[in-house]
Amino acid sequence: MNTKVFFIPLICSFLFFVIYLLLAQTGTFLSVEPGYSINDISRWCERISGGYFREPSNALSNIGFITTGLIMFWILSREPKGINKFHGPTPTALIFASAALFLGPGSLLMHGTHTAWGQWADWLSMIMFISIPWLVNIFTIKNYPENVFVKTYVTYISIYAVVSWNLGFDLGVGLNLWFLSIALWVITETLQHFYSKTLRILSGFLGFIVASIFGVFPNEIIQNLNEYWWVILFWVPAIFINGKSPMRKTRFRWFWFGNFTYITAFIIWLQGYPDTAFCNPDSIVQAHALWHILSSIATLFFFFYFRSLRLT
Repeated sequence: MNTKVFFIPLICSFLFFVIYLLLAQTGTFLSVEPGYSINDISRWCERISGGYFREPSNALSNIGFITTGLIMFWILSREPKGINKFHGPTPTALIFASAALFLGPGSLLMHGTHTAWGQWADWLSMIMFISIPWLVNIFTIKNYPENVFVKTYVTYISIYAVVSWNLGFDLGVGLNLWFLSIALWVITETLQHFYSKTLRILSGFLGFIVASIFGVFPNEIIQNLNEYWWVILFWVPAIFINGKSPMRKTRFRWFWFGNFTYITAFIIWLQGYPDTAFCNPDSIVQAHALWHILSSIATLFFFFYFRSLRLT
């Protein structure tokens, strides 16, 4: 067992909470979002607290991401490298587990501090995670070296972090990188398992199906192309993927478990707004908190799914 693989992220997680609580004692670390004040109902339904966490349930529910991330590190620490890039403490597996774990602190900083930089950390953590599946798929299909994936990922996330800090989550051009990345993941999964020249050409249309699942239908996209201009990027995988993949995933049940859990979480997420039927701002059980918990479970299911990569 490689104890460092597990205990380093465990200690970092503990230190995060220690530092957070110490800084929360100061008068500058916490804020309240513009337009809100203490005891108002936040935009995620929960009543804003004057304590160390502005939205206690919505903030602390992110321990779910930290827990599932630590489970991933525990599994990786107890096995050697060799079977694929998601077995043992390989660079790819460690990046996946790190991004999954960081979803917790990122979101907690937003719901806990109500600061602009907390919102940036939350969105950055989301992009750090959701960018991994489609990038891994492309690099696996093309059989690129793992060190090239690591360099590409770090460069990509670093650029996004800097630009989003200065220009906002949409990078100043109206780009919804979160939903785009989900679509790219589905498209690359399809091309990895069912590649054909015809499918390569048509693959971008799968992105419209993904958008429809989340309530944005093709007619709305077509009528608002100035807003959804980025749908043209649905064909990016087709530029790179021009042949069958040397490796495929075999345990599809984890993929479907993950999708079912995440979509269920998304449906619950839609109820986490003020004036919705299930909004109770003073309840310890918050819809948005349940979204965090279920989404964290989904990340673990997807981890198991990627671990099933095998040579075809």
